[in-house]
This record gives sequence, C-alpha cells and structure tokens, in this order.
Amino acid sequence: MGDTLRDGGVGRRHHSRLQPCRGLPVRQTDDVIVNCAAYFEGERVKTWTDLEALVGWRDHCRGFVWLGLRIPSEEELGRACDLLDLDDVSAAELLRPHTRPVLSIDGPTTYLVLRTARYDDRDENIVLGEMTVLVGPDAVLSVRHGQASPLSAMRAEMERTGQGLQHGPWGVFASIIDRVIADYAPALDGFENDSVEAERDVFSDSRFQPVKRLYKLKREVRELLVAVDSLQDPLLRLIRHKGSQMPDAALADLNEAADQLDRTVTRIQSLSNLLDAALTASLAQISVQQNEDMRRISAWVAMAAVPTLIAGVYGMNFDHFPELHWTYGYPLVLGVMGGIVGLMYRGFKRGGWF
Repeated sequence: MGDTLRDGGVGRRHHSRLQPCRGLPVRQTDDVIVNCAAYFEGERVKTWTDLEALVGWRDHCRGFVWLGLRIPSEEELGRACDLLDLDDVSAAELLRPHTRPVLSIDGPTTYLVLRTARYDDRDENIVLGEMTVLVGPDAVLSVRHGQASPLSAMRAEMERTGQGLQHGPWGVFASIIDRVIADYAPALDGFENDSVEAERDVFSDSRFQPVKRLYKLKREVRELLVAVDSLQDPLLRLIRHKGSQMPDAALADLNEAADQLDRTVTRIQSLSNLLDAALTASLAQISVQQNEDMRRISAWVAMAAVPTLIAGVYGMNFDHFPELHWTYGYPLVLGVMGGIVGLMYRGFKRGGWF
C-alpha cells in the first residue's frame, strides 16, 4: 500500500478523511480558487471557476484536472479532494501548520507539503509559507498558504510550451516542486546581500557593532535551513519509491530538483558559517573596544591623580610649609603639576593608550 512520512520521519497512516456530504454545495470565497482547468495532451480543454462545477467532470472531458487553491477552509479542501477522488486524505491534517516538509504516499494519492520562502528586505526576515501538492491518477491539487511561490506564471508558461502538462498529473507535481525549490534562490539573494552588508559593518571604522542585526539574521537562516534541509529526505524517498506511477520525464525533473535543493542547502550553510564568523568577529571587536576604553580611562585617572595629590598636600593648612609664602610658589606648583601630567600624557600617547 505504500508508506507515509510525517515530521521527524515517523511513519503513520491516515484513514480519518474529512468527508463532507457529497453533492452538498460548499460556501467558498471568490479568491480561494486560483485556477482550475482540465488538460489533455498538454493543452487546456476546459476551465472551471466553481468547485461544484467539477461534479461529474470525467463525463465531459478527457485528460486530467489541475486545481489550484489559496488558503482554503477545511470544508473547501475536503470537498475539493472528494470531487477529484483524492482518497484517504485528511483536510485537517493538511491545513495544520507544519514546521517541516511532509510526504505521504498512500494508495493512489500522494501528497507533499513543502515550505515556501520569500525575503522581506525591509524587515530583513525570511517569510515562510506552505505549498501542499496532492496527485492522483487523473488530478493534481495545489494548495498555497502565504505569498511565496505563486504558480500562475508557471501555469501560463506550461500552457504556452506544453512542457510538464504532457506528462499528466505527475508532470505538474514535479514542476511545482521544482518551482518551490527554485524560488529559494531569490530569497537567498536578498538575505545574502544583507548578510554581507552586516559583515562589512563589523570591520568598518565605525565603533558601532551590528550584533543585534547579526543575531537576527542568524536566527532567520537557521529557520530557513531547517525548512529546506528537511526536504531532502522526503524528496529522495519520493524519487526512490518503487510503487509510484511517475513517468520517467517527471522523475528526471525531480532528480534535477533534488540536485538544486542540495546546492541550495550548501549555500544556506555557507551563509550560516559567514554569519557565525561575523558574529564572533563582532564580539571580539566589542571586547577590543572595551579594553581600549578602559586603557584611556585608566590613563586619565592616573594623570588626574598627580595634581590631585599635590593639591591635597598643599591643602592641609600647616602653619609652616615650604614655599607657602614664596612669591613664585603658586606658579611653580602649577608648573610642576602641568609638567608631570604632560610627561605622563606623552608616555601614554607613545604607548598607544590614546
């Protein structure tokens, strides 16, 4: 019957499928259905704008259906799975937040939950979303949560060239996975620019050290690495699964996607190492600055101690004191204090304390 993978690689089956009454209309917002069409031999042959219009679609057209949804409710997703005969799928399970990719292979229905990513340059954070792709014998359902990896442009390009659509639902399935993985690169580009900029600030002439910024970037890259690196195992299991009916062309696309994913993981790890080094250097710079500040403070205290000591001695108000009634006594004391402080300053300056 196949196998099912969940977060952390723990296998379990799901037979608690959400089953709204068949034929019962489902209330849906206008923007839930992004696109819905039937394809035959690589060409669009029919389009729907309402879920209930899919009832009995096999009686009216050949080929397969590709339905794209965005942030559906549990009821809407369950109804879509019913209409497309994507069996043994729990809508509640699909809609719950996932921290890692999820692969499920259960009979004729296979689905993969991927983490999407885009970079918000203004806030310097990586915004993670989800893309769930379900594939059956004659249907593919894509469910997107978040702004990253929209599929409209990809669908239009596939319809123009026919590439991917000619290989049926599995061709679309592989193309969506490839698109999500490819979209990691633009997110990393923006993140890399800010990381290099922060590293440059560490070694600038400014006394400011971007420790807080580096910690924030480090946290973002760690979250992205968890989301991307954990996709490797499910993707390899999908490629090696002997029970799937995936055509060779779609399998080749998945192998290319796996190679690209491996390069992406390596790139993220390099950025993580860069931030680690920059953070260590920044903390070292702060320590050096603190030591320099302490040296300056110590030098000023030492220089201030000399006139303080002399003034303290002459302020004892003894009746008989050397040079106390001498005409040039006061200028002489000031000159001695100034000379000693000047010599001390010169010595500290030559020693690099100032």
